[in-house]
Amino acid sequence: MGVVADIGRSFRNGPRVVMREHMARGQQETRAFAFLMIGCVLVFVAQWPRLVRVSREEGREMAQLLAYEMLAWLIIWPLIFYALAGLAHVISRLAGGQGTAYGARLALFWSWLAAVPLGLLYGVAAALAGPSLLANLVGAAWIAAFLLFWILCQREAGAVEHRSHAA
Repeated sequence: MGVVADIGRSFRNGPRVVMREHMARGQQETRAFAFLMIGCVLVFVAQWPRLVRVSREEGREMAQLLAYEMLAWLIIWPLIFYALAGLAHVISRLAGGQGTAYGARLALFWSWLAAVPLGLLYGVAAALAGPSLLANLVGAAWIAAFLLFWILCQREAGAVEHRSHAA
């Protein structure tokens, strides 16, 4: 199934089913990396309307704002996500989990991509309403969905890997 359909299914049916299917395809670092980068690119694009607003209100150069956001979302955040996945894997193993480092990466990166529609909505809310309660609520929903997806996907990745080792 396509990524867009998988994102929809993650919201409708829960991310565990989709995560199980991704794990069944075997270890493919390029797929996990693609999930991360597509998510980061979409969040970068989601920032554009807000940056237009900031540029107009503060008189700052749009090109400069875009350059900073691009650096953040296409270089810095992916590195942070890799470090976070490694930390999650170590913590999971210390807590008795059976998952692999790949499973931890895939769980985090897929959760990030699956929650991106709310990130796009946040970008629109921040552009239209500026710093407001509406933008904060949409941002909180985005973070909550991402964290919930991540927890569920991390558990599913560990369970799938545990079943495959037991078989």
